[in-house]
Amino acid sequence: MAFGWKLYGDGKTPPLGEAVAPDERLSWPLTVGIGAQHVVAMFGATFVFPLIMGLDANLAILMSGIATIIFLLIVQGKVPSYLGTSASFVGGVAAVRAQGGDSGDVVGAILVSGIVLALVGLLIQAAGPAVVNRVLPPAVTGAVVLLIGFNLAPVAAATYWPQDQWVALATMAFVIVVSLALRGFWARISILLGLVFGYLLSLLLDATAGPINSVLGGATEPTLHDRVNLDGVGQADWFGFPDLTAPSFGLNFSLLVLPAVIALVAENAGHVKAVGEMTKRNLDPVLGRAVFADGIGTVVATSVGGSPTTTYAENIGVMAATRVYSTAAYYVAAIVAILLGLVPKFGAIVNATPGGVLGGITVVLYGMIGLLGAKIWKENRVDFANPINLVPLAAGIIIGIGNVNLQFTDNFSLGGISLGTIVAVVGWHLARALAPAEMKAALHEERGFEGGTGPALGSTGRHTVDAGGADPSDVDENDRSRYDRNDRSH
Repeated sequence: MAFGWKLYGDGKTPPLGEAVAPDERLSWPLTVGIGAQHVVAMFGATFVFPLIMGLDANLAILMSGIATIIFLLIVQGKVPSYLGTSASFVGGVAAVRAQGGDSGDVVGAILVSGIVLALVGLLIQAAGPAVVNRVLPPAVTGAVVLLIGFNLAPVAAATYWPQDQWVALATMAFVIVVSLALRGFWARISILLGLVFGYLLSLLLDATAGPINSVLGGATEPTLHDRVNLDGVGQADWFGFPDLTAPSFGLNFSLLVLPAVIALVAENAGHVKAVGEMTKRNLDPVLGRAVFADGIGTVVATSVGGSPTTTYAENIGVMAATRVYSTAAYYVAAIVAILLGLVPKFGAIVNATPGGVLGGITVVLYGMIGLLGAKIWKENRVDFANPINLVPLAAGIIIGIGNVNLQFTDNFSLGGISLGTIVAVVGWHLARALAPAEMKAALHEERGFEGGTGPALGSTGRHTVDAGGADPSDVDENDRSRYDRNDRSH
Protein backbone atom coordinates (compact mmCIF):
# COMPACT_ATOMS: atom_id res chain seq x y z
CA MET A 1 0.00 0.00 0.00
CA ALA A 2 1.44 3.35 -1.03
CA PHE A 3 -1.63 5.55 -1.48
CA GLY A 4 -5.37 5.15 -1.06
CA TRP A 5 -5.69 5.42 2.72
CA LYS A 6 -8.94 4.37 4.38
CA LEU A 7 -10.70 7.08 6.38
CA TYR A 8 -10.49 6.30 10.09
CA GLY A 9 -14.00 6.35 11.58
CA ASP A 10 -15.41 9.83 11.17
CA GLY A 11 -11.97 11.27 10.46
CA LYS A 12 -11.50 12.67 13.96
CA THR A 13 -8.75 12.04 16.53
CA PRO A 14 -8.87 8.44 17.86
CA PRO A 15 -10.15 7.91 21.41
CA LEU A 16 -7.84 6.71 24.19
CA GLY A 17 -6.73 3.13 23.62
CA GLU A 18 -7.21 3.23 19.84
CA ALA A 19 -4.92 4.33 17.03
CA VAL A 20 -4.92 5.25 13.35
CA ALA A 21 -3.09 2.56 11.38
CA PRO A 22 -0.43 3.30 8.71
CA ASP A 23 -2.93 2.55 5.92
CA GLU A 24 -5.61 4.81 7.44
CA ARG A 25 -5.91 8.56 7.74
CA LEU A 26 -7.90 11.23 9.54
CA SER A 27 -9.67 14.03 7.68
CA TRP A 28 -7.28 15.91 5.39
CA PRO A 29 -7.23 19.08 7.55
CA LEU A 30 -6.22 17.02 10.60
CA THR A 31 -3.74 15.01 8.52
CA VAL A 32 -2.11 18.23 7.31
CA GLY A 33 -1.91 19.45 10.91
CA ILE A 34 -0.22 16.26 12.08
CA GLY A 35 2.11 16.40 9.08
CA ALA A 36 3.12 19.89 10.18
CA GLN A 37 3.91 18.53 13.64
CA HIS A 38 6.20 15.97 12.04
CA VAL A 39 8.02 18.77 10.19
CA VAL A 40 8.62 20.72 13.39
CA ALA A 41 9.69 17.58 15.25
CA MET A 42 12.38 16.65 12.70
CA PHE A 43 13.31 20.22 11.86
CA GLY A 44 15.93 21.12 14.43
CA ALA A 45 18.22 18.13 13.96
CA THR A 46 17.68 17.98 10.21
CA PHE A 47 19.21 21.41 9.64
CA VAL A 48 21.57 21.55 12.64
CA PHE A 49 23.58 18.54 11.52
CA PRO A 50 24.17 19.83 7.97
CA LEU A 51 25.45 23.06 9.52
CA ILE A 52 27.83 21.06 11.70
CA MET A 53 28.99 19.01 8.71
CA GLY A 54 29.47 22.13 6.54
CA LEU A 55 26.69 21.17 4.10
CA ASP A 56 23.78 23.20 2.73
CA ALA A 57 20.93 23.15 5.27
CA ASN A 58 18.36 24.21 2.66
CA LEU A 59 19.32 21.32 0.38
CA ALA A 60 19.29 18.95 3.36
CA ILE A 61 15.70 19.91 4.21
CA LEU A 62 14.59 19.55 0.59
CA MET A 63 16.29 16.18 0.09
CA SER A 64 14.97 14.87 3.41
CA GLY A 65 11.47 15.31 1.99
CA ILE A 66 12.40 13.49 -1.21
CA ALA A 67 14.17 10.71 0.73
CA THR A 68 11.10 10.28 2.95
CA ILE A 69 8.86 9.77 -0.07
CA ILE A 70 11.34 7.24 -1.49
CA PHE A 71 11.40 5.40 1.85
CA LEU A 72 7.61 5.20 2.11
CA LEU A 73 7.33 3.88 -1.44
CA ILE A 74 9.99 1.18 -0.93
CA VAL A 75 8.47 -0.09 2.34
CA GLN A 76 5.04 0.03 0.66
CA GLY A 77 3.65 2.28 3.36
CA LYS A 78 4.09 -0.34 6.09
CA VAL A 79 6.65 1.59 8.19
CA PRO A 80 5.64 5.19 8.95
CA SER A 81 8.83 7.22 9.20
CA TYR A 82 10.47 10.52 8.37
CA LEU A 83 14.04 10.44 7.05
CA GLY A 84 15.94 13.38 8.50
CA THR A 85 19.65 14.17 8.59
CA SER A 86 21.72 11.47 10.29
CA ALA A 87 24.09 12.40 13.11
CA SER A 88 26.04 9.17 12.70
CA PHE A 89 28.21 10.65 9.95
CA VAL A 90 29.26 13.79 11.82
CA GLY A 91 32.43 12.26 13.24
CA GLY A 92 33.49 10.79 9.92
CA VAL A 93 32.80 14.07 8.14
CA ALA A 94 34.92 15.93 10.69
CA ALA A 95 37.75 13.47 9.96
CA VAL A 96 37.36 13.97 6.20
CA ARG A 97 37.60 17.74 6.54
CA ALA A 98 40.52 17.43 8.97
CA GLN A 99 42.40 15.57 6.21
CA GLY A 100 41.73 18.34 3.71
CA GLY A 101 38.53 17.03 2.13
CA ASP A 102 35.95 19.46 0.76
CA SER A 103 32.16 19.16 0.55
CA GLY A 104 32.43 17.10 -2.64
CA ASP A 105 34.65 14.60 -0.84
CA VAL A 106 32.23 14.55 2.10
CA VAL A 107 29.09 13.76 0.10
CA GLY A 108 31.00 11.30 -2.09
CA ALA A 109 32.18 9.36 0.96
CA ILE A 110 28.68 9.35 2.45
CA LEU A 111 27.20 8.24 -0.87
CA VAL A 112 29.45 5.16 -0.80
CA SER A 113 28.17 4.40 2.71
CA GLY A 114 24.62 4.76 1.41
CA ILE A 115 25.33 2.13 -1.23
CA VAL A 116 26.80 -0.19 1.41
CA LEU A 117 23.76 0.37 3.65
CA ALA A 118 21.42 -0.47 0.76
CA LEU A 119 23.36 -3.69 0.11
CA VAL A 120 23.16 -4.58 3.80
CA GLY A 121 19.39 -4.08 3.55
CA LEU A 122 19.21 -6.54 0.67
CA LEU A 123 21.28 -9.03 2.71
CA ILE A 124 18.96 -8.68 5.71
CA GLN A 125 15.92 -9.14 3.48
CA ALA A 126 17.43 -12.34 2.03
CA ALA A 127 18.95 -13.84 5.19
CA GLY A 128 16.42 -12.65 7.76
CA PRO A 129 16.64 -10.03 10.54
CA ALA A 130 18.43 -12.40 12.96
CA VAL A 131 21.63 -11.95 10.96
CA VAL A 132 21.97 -8.41 12.33
CA ASN A 133 22.42 -9.50 15.93
CA ARG A 134 24.74 -12.33 14.94
CA VAL A 135 27.14 -9.93 13.23
CA LEU A 136 26.52 -6.90 15.45
CA PRO A 137 25.59 -8.04 18.97
CA PRO A 138 24.57 -5.44 21.58
CA ALA A 139 28.07 -5.14 23.04
CA VAL A 140 29.58 -4.25 19.67
CA THR A 141 26.76 -1.95 18.52
CA GLY A 142 26.89 -0.02 21.78
CA ALA A 143 30.65 0.41 21.51
CA VAL A 144 30.48 1.73 17.95
CA VAL A 145 27.70 4.20 18.77
CA LEU A 146 29.58 5.38 21.86
CA LEU A 147 32.87 6.00 20.08
CA ILE A 148 31.10 7.80 17.20
CA GLY A 149 29.58 10.28 19.64
CA PHE A 150 32.53 10.84 21.95
CA ASN A 151 35.00 11.14 19.06
CA LEU A 152 33.29 14.45 18.33
CA ALA A 153 34.15 16.07 21.67
CA PRO A 154 37.19 17.95 20.27
CA VAL A 155 35.04 19.43 17.48
CA ALA A 156 32.63 20.98 19.98
CA ALA A 157 35.41 22.06 22.33
CA ALA A 158 37.90 23.46 19.80
CA THR A 159 35.79 24.63 16.85
CA TYR A 160 32.44 25.94 18.11
CA TRP A 161 32.66 26.69 21.84
CA PRO A 162 35.60 29.18 21.64
CA GLN A 163 33.77 31.37 19.10
CA ASP A 164 31.58 32.69 21.92
CA GLN A 165 31.92 30.78 25.16
CA TRP A 166 29.23 32.69 27.06
CA VAL A 167 26.57 32.28 24.36
CA ALA A 168 27.58 28.61 24.13
CA LEU A 169 27.18 28.19 27.90
CA ALA A 170 23.81 29.98 27.90
CA THR A 171 22.54 27.93 24.96
CA MET A 172 23.64 24.67 26.57
CA ALA A 173 21.95 25.61 29.85
CA PHE A 174 18.77 26.60 28.01
CA VAL A 175 18.58 23.24 26.21
CA ILE A 176 19.06 21.35 29.48
CA VAL A 177 16.40 23.36 31.31
CA VAL A 178 13.87 23.21 28.47
CA SER A 179 14.30 19.48 27.95
CA LEU A 180 13.44 18.91 31.62
CA ALA A 181 11.04 21.73 32.46
CA LEU A 182 8.75 21.44 29.44
CA ARG A 183 6.54 18.50 28.58
CA GLY A 184 5.51 16.49 25.56
CA PHE A 185 5.99 18.04 22.15
CA TRP A 186 7.89 21.11 23.42
CA ALA A 187 10.43 18.97 25.25
CA ARG A 188 11.03 16.96 22.08
CA ILE A 189 12.07 20.09 20.18
CA SER A 190 14.40 21.39 22.89
CA ILE A 191 17.33 21.49 20.44
CA LEU A 192 15.36 23.65 18.01
CA LEU A 193 14.24 25.96 20.84
CA GLY A 194 17.83 26.18 22.05
CA LEU A 195 19.01 27.21 18.61
CA VAL A 196 16.36 29.95 18.40
CA PHE A 197 17.26 31.13 21.91
CA GLY A 198 20.98 31.29 21.14
CA TYR A 199 20.36 33.05 17.83
CA LEU A 200 18.21 35.74 19.47
CA LEU A 201 20.67 36.12 22.35
CA SER A 202 23.51 36.65 19.87
CA LEU A 203 21.50 39.33 18.04
CA LEU A 204 20.79 41.04 21.37
CA LEU A 205 24.46 40.99 22.36
CA ASP A 206 25.48 42.39 18.96
CA ALA A 207 23.07 45.29 19.52
CA THR A 208 24.05 45.97 23.13
CA ALA A 209 27.62 44.74 23.72
CA GLY A 210 28.94 45.15 20.18
CA PRO A 211 31.25 42.83 18.20
CA ILE A 212 33.21 39.99 19.77
CA ASN A 213 36.91 39.23 19.35
CA SER A 214 37.28 35.48 18.84
CA VAL A 215 38.62 32.81 16.51
CA LEU A 216 36.07 31.85 13.86
CA GLY A 217 35.79 28.23 12.78
CA GLY A 218 38.61 27.34 10.41
CA ALA A 219 40.67 30.43 11.33
CA THR A 220 43.85 30.53 13.41
CA GLU A 221 43.84 34.12 14.68
CA PRO A 222 41.07 35.98 16.55
CA THR A 223 39.17 38.69 14.67
CA LEU A 224 36.66 41.35 15.69
CA HIS A 225 33.26 40.38 14.22
CA ASP A 226 29.54 40.42 14.81
CA ARG A 227 28.12 37.24 16.25
CA VAL A 228 25.41 37.12 13.57
CA ASN A 229 26.21 38.11 9.99
CA LEU A 230 22.96 38.59 8.07
CA ASP A 231 24.48 39.94 4.84
CA GLY A 232 23.65 36.71 3.03
CA VAL A 233 20.00 36.89 4.08
CA GLY A 234 19.40 40.17 2.29
CA GLN A 235 21.06 38.89 -0.87
CA ALA A 236 19.17 35.58 -0.95
CA ASP A 237 16.07 35.10 -3.10
CA TRP A 238 12.70 34.13 -1.70
CA PHE A 239 12.32 31.24 -4.12
CA GLY A 240 14.94 29.17 -5.90
CA PHE A 241 16.76 25.85 -5.97
CA PRO A 242 19.61 25.31 -3.48
CA ASP A 243 23.18 25.10 -4.74
CA LEU A 244 24.18 21.55 -5.65
CA THR A 245 27.50 19.85 -4.94
CA ALA A 246 28.85 17.05 -7.13
CA PRO A 247 30.27 14.13 -5.14
CA SER A 248 33.89 13.08 -5.55
CA PHE A 249 35.27 9.75 -4.41
CA GLY A 250 38.36 8.59 -2.56
CA LEU A 251 39.08 5.35 -0.72
CA ASN A 252 40.54 7.04 2.35
CA PHE A 253 37.58 9.37 2.79
CA SER A 254 35.06 6.58 2.21
CA LEU A 255 36.64 4.45 4.94
CA LEU A 256 36.46 7.34 7.40
CA VAL A 257 32.65 7.49 7.28
CA LEU A 258 31.86 3.82 6.62
CA PRO A 259 31.50 2.86 10.34
CA ALA A 260 28.34 4.95 10.46
CA VAL A 261 26.62 2.15 8.52
CA ILE A 262 26.69 0.01 11.67
CA ALA A 263 24.87 2.71 13.61
CA LEU A 264 22.33 3.19 10.81
CA VAL A 265 21.49 -0.52 10.70
CA ALA A 266 20.84 -0.41 14.44
CA GLU A 267 18.79 2.78 14.14
CA ASN A 268 16.56 1.43 11.40
CA ALA A 269 16.08 -1.88 13.15
CA GLY A 270 15.17 -0.05 16.35
CA HIS A 271 12.71 2.14 14.49
CA VAL A 272 11.02 -0.83 12.82
CA LYS A 273 10.81 -2.68 16.13
CA ALA A 274 9.34 0.32 17.96
CA VAL A 275 6.78 1.10 15.27
CA GLY A 276 5.83 -2.58 15.02
CA GLU A 277 5.08 -2.76 18.73
CA MET A 278 3.26 0.58 18.73
CA THR A 279 1.04 -0.48 15.82
CA LYS A 280 0.77 -4.10 17.07
CA ARG A 281 2.06 -5.43 13.75
CA ASN A 282 4.96 -7.76 12.97
CA LEU A 283 7.23 -5.60 10.82
CA ASP A 284 10.29 -7.88 10.96
CA PRO A 285 9.66 -9.02 7.36
CA VAL A 286 10.15 -5.44 6.11
CA LEU A 287 13.30 -4.68 8.14
CA GLY A 288 15.51 -5.35 5.14
CA ARG A 289 13.35 -3.09 3.00
CA ALA A 290 13.61 -0.30 5.59
CA VAL A 291 17.41 -0.51 5.74
CA PHE A 292 17.60 -0.68 1.94
CA ALA A 293 15.26 2.32 1.64
CA ASP A 294 17.37 4.39 4.05
CA GLY A 295 20.46 3.53 2.01
CA ILE A 296 18.76 4.59 -1.22
CA GLY A 297 17.56 7.79 0.45
CA THR A 298 21.13 8.61 1.48
CA VAL A 299 22.44 7.85 -2.02
CA VAL A 300 19.84 10.09 -3.68
CA ALA A 301 20.33 12.92 -1.18
CA THR A 302 24.13 12.97 -1.34
CA SER A 303 24.27 12.54 -5.12
CA VAL A 304 23.37 16.24 -5.39
CA GLY A 305 25.20 17.43 -2.27
CA GLY A 306 22.56 16.80 0.39
CA SER A 307 22.97 15.22 3.83
CA PRO A 308 22.79 11.54 4.85
CA THR A 309 19.42 10.33 6.09
CA THR A 310 18.04 8.12 8.83
CA THR A 311 14.74 7.34 10.53
CA TYR A 312 13.89 9.80 13.30
CA ALA A 313 12.83 9.06 16.88
CA GLU A 314 11.44 12.59 17.18
CA ASN A 315 8.69 11.52 14.82
CA ILE A 316 8.07 8.35 16.79
CA GLY A 317 7.35 10.72 19.66
CA VAL A 318 4.72 12.55 17.61
CA MET A 319 3.07 9.23 16.74
CA ALA A 320 3.10 8.15 20.39
CA ALA A 321 1.51 11.42 21.46
CA THR A 322 -1.17 11.55 18.74
CA ARG A 323 -1.71 7.77 18.25
CA VAL A 324 -1.75 8.51 14.52
CA TYR A 325 0.56 6.24 12.52
CA SER A 326 -0.84 7.20 9.13
CA THR A 327 1.76 7.44 6.37
CA ALA A 328 -0.43 10.13 4.79
CA ALA A 329 0.86 12.56 7.45
CA TYR A 330 4.43 11.72 6.44
CA TYR A 331 3.74 12.46 2.80
CA VAL A 332 2.39 15.84 3.92
CA ALA A 333 5.52 16.44 6.02
CA ALA A 334 7.74 15.50 3.08
CA ILE A 335 5.97 17.94 0.74
CA VAL A 336 6.25 20.77 3.30
CA ALA A 337 9.98 20.06 3.71
CA ILE A 338 10.49 20.16 -0.07
CA LEU A 339 8.74 23.52 -0.27
CA LEU A 340 10.86 24.92 2.59
CA GLY A 341 13.97 23.77 0.80
CA LEU A 342 13.01 25.95 -2.16
CA VAL A 343 13.24 29.15 -0.05
CA PRO A 344 16.90 30.32 -0.19
CA LYS A 345 16.24 33.16 2.23
CA PHE A 346 15.30 30.60 4.88
CA GLY A 347 18.54 28.74 4.20
CA ALA A 348 20.55 31.95 4.51
CA ILE A 349 19.03 32.59 7.95
CA VAL A 350 19.94 29.06 9.04
CA ASN A 351 23.48 29.35 7.66
CA ALA A 352 24.00 32.53 9.68
CA THR A 353 23.70 30.60 12.95
CA PRO A 354 26.57 31.78 15.20
CA GLY A 355 29.34 29.35 16.08
CA GLY A 356 28.79 29.93 19.79
CA VAL A 357 25.18 28.73 19.48
CA LEU A 358 26.38 25.57 17.74
CA GLY A 359 28.91 25.16 20.54
CA GLY A 360 26.19 25.02 23.16
CA ILE A 361 24.09 22.63 21.11
CA THR A 362 26.88 20.28 20.05
CA VAL A 363 28.15 19.60 23.56
CA VAL A 364 24.67 18.25 24.32
CA LEU A 365 24.11 16.48 21.01
CA TYR A 366 27.49 14.78 20.79
CA GLY A 367 27.25 13.58 24.37
CA MET A 368 23.75 12.22 23.75
CA ILE A 369 24.97 10.32 20.70
CA GLY A 370 27.73 8.73 22.73
CA LEU A 371 25.52 7.87 25.68
CA LEU A 372 23.15 6.03 23.37
CA GLY A 373 25.88 3.41 23.19
CA ALA A 374 25.79 3.06 26.97
CA LYS A 375 21.99 2.88 26.75
CA ILE A 376 22.29 -0.09 24.38
CA TRP A 377 24.61 -1.84 26.84
CA LYS A 378 22.32 -1.18 29.80
CA GLU A 379 19.10 -2.28 28.13
CA ASN A 380 20.70 -5.49 26.89
CA ARG A 381 22.52 -6.26 30.14
CA VAL A 382 25.95 -6.43 28.51
CA ASP A 383 28.35 -8.05 30.97
CA PHE A 384 31.72 -6.30 31.10
CA ALA A 385 33.02 -8.80 33.61
CA ASN A 386 33.30 -11.05 30.56
CA PRO A 387 36.65 -10.44 28.83
CA ILE A 388 35.04 -11.10 25.42
CA ASN A 389 33.16 -7.83 25.87
CA LEU A 390 35.68 -5.95 27.97
CA VAL A 391 39.04 -6.29 26.23
CA PRO A 392 38.43 -5.69 22.50
CA LEU A 393 35.74 -3.06 23.06
CA ALA A 394 37.92 -1.13 25.52
CA ALA A 395 40.65 -0.96 22.90
CA GLY A 396 38.29 0.04 20.09
CA ILE A 397 36.66 2.81 22.15
CA ILE A 398 39.94 4.43 23.15
CA ILE A 399 41.23 4.25 19.57
CA GLY A 400 38.01 5.87 18.33
CA ILE A 401 37.76 8.61 20.95
CA GLY A 402 41.50 9.35 20.95
CA ASN A 403 41.78 9.47 17.14
CA VAL A 404 44.59 6.90 17.16
CA ASN A 405 46.03 6.61 13.65
CA LEU A 406 47.48 3.59 11.83
CA GLN A 407 49.59 4.65 8.82
CA PHE A 408 49.91 2.04 6.04
CA THR A 409 51.41 4.15 3.24
CA ASP A 410 51.97 7.83 2.54
CA ASN A 411 48.49 8.00 1.01
CA PHE A 412 46.53 5.51 3.09
CA SER A 413 45.83 5.35 6.79
CA LEU A 414 43.10 4.30 9.20
CA GLY A 415 42.32 6.14 12.38
CA GLY A 416 39.73 7.40 14.82
CA ILE A 417 36.23 6.10 14.22
CA SER A 418 37.25 3.82 11.33
CA LEU A 419 40.05 2.04 13.14
CA GLY A 420 38.14 1.97 16.43
CA THR A 421 35.14 0.34 14.74
CA ILE A 422 37.30 -2.30 13.03
CA VAL A 423 39.02 -3.15 16.32
CA ALA A 424 35.67 -3.34 18.15
CA VAL A 425 33.89 -5.52 15.56
CA VAL A 426 36.74 -7.79 14.43
CA GLY A 427 38.29 -7.91 17.90
CA TRP A 428 35.02 -8.98 19.53
CA HIS A 429 34.43 -11.83 17.08
CA LEU A 430 38.07 -12.92 17.37
CA ALA A 431 37.85 -12.83 21.17
CA ARG A 432 34.68 -14.90 21.06
CA ALA A 433 36.31 -17.46 18.79
CA LEU A 434 39.34 -17.83 21.10
CA ALA A 435 37.51 -17.68 24.44
CA PRO A 436 36.87 -20.77 26.61
CA ALA A 437 33.41 -22.34 26.60
CA GLU A 438 32.25 -20.79 29.88
CA MET A 439 32.88 -17.26 28.60
CA LYS A 440 30.97 -17.99 25.39
CA ALA A 441 28.08 -19.46 27.37
CA ALA A 442 27.84 -16.31 29.47
CA LEU A 443 27.23 -14.22 26.36
CA HIS A 444 23.89 -15.93 25.78
CA GLU A 445 22.54 -14.40 28.99
CA GLU A 446 22.67 -10.96 27.35
CA ARG A 447 19.43 -9.74 25.84
CA GLY A 448 19.44 -9.48 22.08
CA PHE A 449 22.44 -11.75 21.58
CA GLU A 450 21.77 -13.62 18.33
CA GLY A 451 18.11 -12.96 19.03
CA GLY A 452 16.87 -11.34 15.86
CA THR A 453 15.57 -7.78 16.18
CA GLY A 454 15.49 -7.87 19.96
CA PRO A 455 16.17 -5.09 22.43
CA ALA A 456 19.67 -4.59 21.12
CA LEU A 457 18.30 -3.05 17.99
CA GLY A 458 15.37 -1.26 19.52
CA SER A 459 17.66 0.50 21.95
CA THR A 460 18.74 3.10 19.45
CA GLY A 461 15.14 3.89 18.58
CA ARG A 462 16.38 6.15 17.91
CA HIS A 463 18.67 7.46 16.03
CA THR A 464 20.01 7.94 15.66
CA VAL A 465 22.00 7.37 16.87
CA ASP A 466 20.46 10.63 17.08
CA ALA A 467 19.82 10.78 20.85
CA GLY A 468 16.53 9.23 21.83
CA GLY A 469 14.60 8.85 25.05
CA ALA A 470 12.35 6.03 26.18
CA ASP A 471 11.49 3.30 23.73
CA PRO A 472 7.82 3.67 22.77
CA SER A 473 7.50 -0.11 22.75
CA ASP A 474 7.90 -0.05 26.52
CA VAL A 475 5.09 2.45 27.05
CA ASP A 476 1.43 1.54 27.36
CA GLU A 477 -1.45 3.77 26.36
CA ASN A 478 -2.02 4.92 29.93
CA ASP A 479 1.56 6.11 30.33
CA ARG A 480 2.06 8.23 27.20
CA SER A 481 2.73 11.33 29.28
CA ARG A 482 5.80 9.70 30.80
CA TYR A 483 7.08 8.87 27.33
CA ASP A 484 6.42 12.45 26.20
CA ARG A 485 8.50 13.73 29.08
CA ASN A 486 11.37 11.36 28.44
CA ASP A 487 11.60 11.34 24.65
CA ARG A 488 14.29 13.73 23.44
CA SER A 489 15.47 14.89 20.05
CA HIS A 490 18.79 14.11 18.36
